[in-house]
Amino acid sequence: MTQRAALGPPSGELSPYRYFSRVEWASLRADTPLTLTIQDLEKLQSINDPISVEEVIAIYLPLSRLLALYVAATQGLFKATQRFLGAEDGKMPYIIGVAGSVAVGKSTTARVLQALLSRWPNTPKVELITTDGFLHPNAVLEREGLMDKKGFPESYDGTALLRFLSDIKAGKRSVPAPVYSHLVYDVVPGKEIVIDRPDILIVEGLNVLLPNRPGKDIPFVSDFFDFSIYLHASEEDLERWYVSRFMRLRETAFRDPRSYFRKYADLDDAAAEDMAREIWQRINLRNLHENILPTLARASLVLTKGANHSIEQVALRKL
Repeated sequence: MTQRAALGPPSGELSPYRYFSRVEWASLRADTPLTLTIQDLEKLQSINDPISVEEVIAIYLPLSRLLALYVAATQGLFKATQRFLGAEDGKMPYIIGVAGSVAVGKSTTARVLQALLSRWPNTPKVELITTDGFLHPNAVLEREGLMDKKGFPESYDGTALLRFLSDIKAGKRSVPAPVYSHLVYDVVPGKEIVIDRPDILIVEGLNVLLPNRPGKDIPFVSDFFDFSIYLHASEEDLERWYVSRFMRLRETAFRDPRSYFRKYADLDDAAAEDMAREIWQRINLRNLHENILPTLARASLVLTKGANHSIEQVALRKL
């Protein structure tokens, strides 16, 4: 099964989205200033996910401008409601979800958005978490036979994630979230980050737009989102990016004695590439087909990447 790289509807068909070419979207930047330097971008990008100043100007500045408008409108509505009720419940954070496949560049997108949005005057406090911290520990996954389904919905502690988001949305102070280490490939026992009533919280993860299974009458993660972004790319590009990242990590992080993937560091190039493709096909591609790609149509915004990682098309859901 090959997914399309472009998302525009067939000619003449109606769509819940409005589509923009790269040039059309870039023109919506207006006079939004660039507040990131090349040095900032070098710190924000992930391995094998290059991002240029031009990409930030063309794609992420217009997006940060749009989000700043959305957040300001939501803040205004919240304050109006407070005045109407005569209540003083403090502020309610605006939550943005970032979804998409392994290797598509979610982490870089989330960090760039965090950096840009935190420079807007009405959103000085922007926090970021990944749902990796809410994965069950490896010991639990091994006991349940789920290590080969790590990243699938059943590998997460959904109850803990929903409780965390509910507390954040309610304006609760100092809400803890668990921390995940990609080096040891596991949740870090006893370690947590504390989110304390941010203006914006960005939640990045594979399956954050996934609805509940039939028959489960409980909230799901995206119920707490005010806006959601899906990063999209062709399966061929995703596999190539994953393999390339695996090969680079084999020369760096995999060589750390603490690395869960230390066993792959000494493979020769051909064997390492075969292993990367096998992992992609057996786990990540299956997860993409079964759980991630079907949620694309639930996103507020879809960013479609081309082969060189640059965004070629933007689809914004009509209000």
